[in-house]
Amino acid sequence: MIDADFISDRIAMLRTAKNVSARDMSLSLGQSQSYINNIENKKSLPSMQMFLYICEYLSITPKDFFTEDVDDPHLMNEVIDLLKTLSAKQLEMLMEIAKEMK
Repeated sequence: MIDADFISDRIAMLRTAKNVSARDMSLSLGQSQSYINNIENKKSLPSMQMFLYICEYLSITPKDFFTEDVDDPHLMNEVIDLLKTLSAKQLEMLMEIAKEMK
C-alpha cells in the first residue's frame, strides 16, 4: 500500500541514487534549502505540481516513481532506450546473458 511514508522514503532513495544532497535538490527545485529534507523526514509532502517537478528533476515519470520494484528507474529507462536500438539477434544474446546472471 502506498502512503505518505512511501513518498518520503522513495524520494530519499531516488535522490540518493542520483547522488545529490537534499539541499542541492531543494535549491535546484527553487525551494528553501530544507524543502526536501522536510519531505524525507515526513514533516511535509510535496504538492502535486512539486511532485511533478521532483519527478522531472529525477528524470523519471510519475509511473516510475510508484514502481516499487525498480530501485533506479532512471537507469532502467536508459537501459530500455539502448535495448530498443538492438537487433533481434543482439536481444536474444542479452536475454541469454541475463538468464545466466539471474
